[in-house]
Amino acid sequence: MNNITGVYTAIVTPFSADGKLNSDTLRQQVKRQKQAGNNIFCNGTNGEFFMLSGQEKIQVTEVCLEAGGNDTGVMSHIGEISTRDTIRLGKQIEKLGVRAVSVITPWFAALRPQELITHFRAVADALTVPVYLYNIPARTGNTLTPDVVRVLADHPNIKGIKDSAGSWESLHGFHEVSRQFTDFDVLTGPDSLIYKGFTEGSAGCISGIANIIPAQVNAVYRHLRENNAAAAEAVQAEINQIRTDLYSIAFSPAVVKKAVNLLGFNVGESRYPVEFTQDDTQKILTVIKTFTLRD
Repeated sequence: MNNITGVYTAIVTPFSADGKLNSDTLRQQVKRQKQAGNNIFCNGTNGEFFMLSGQEKIQVTEVCLEAGGNDTGVMSHIGEISTRDTIRLGKQIEKLGVRAVSVITPWFAALRPQELITHFRAVADALTVPVYLYNIPARTGNTLTPDVVRVLADHPNIKGIKDSAGSWESLHGFHEVSRQFTDFDVLTGPDSLIYKGFTEGSAGCISGIANIIPAQVNAVYRHLRENNAAAAEAVQAEINQIRTDLYSIAFSPAVVKKAVNLLGFNVGESRYPVEFTQDDTQKILTVIKTFTLRD
């Protein structure tokens, strides 16, 4: 019942002009994703999680659950830099009724394999909601290797991993671990690997670019379910092109949010300290105008 499958959008967190959480616009964005057939992953990198207070993370989750309704899966990221704070937030989030939570590796401090294992086991022991590991070493400086994940996959409350390392080699290594366990799934993080991830065994994907092109991302999954691999691969090629063109401009989560604004949805400024020049803005406009946005 709680397994994470299909498309989950790593939804942006909208802010109003005064920098506060904009619940009305967040509700609008959740419904926009729902219309495209996508579920919701909130408080992640695209949601600017380490720019949010604990109370904001709770409020974001509440709004996503309310707007999504019973037929939309909501997964919330709860990872903090310490084990204690991760558990504290996780206990608050799980009471809200999310389908699962994800937990990023701690950052700043370089951790050894056994320290990572101890951290994730402690979080999974403390929570009743299903826990998914979150691997994004380029941002945290700590890598979850297949050997570490193989140990953690044996925990009854660790149900899978969201791999955002960015390479097929990394994702493939976790698929190999998944095949050794009946209740441990892989969720594809990189938008460039959605098609390949699903065809090779990923249960779901968590997509940042779905904020911009929700229908196209969902189409990859839908076409594969309909056994139309050629159509799915063609849509993936479109996604790869827009991703390449956009992510070369600036820090990708900030670019995603800027693009959503330029599509006419007022999700506000990013809290990431990224600045967009007029030239940057024009480049983003040029990219998104080359695609048919089927919302």
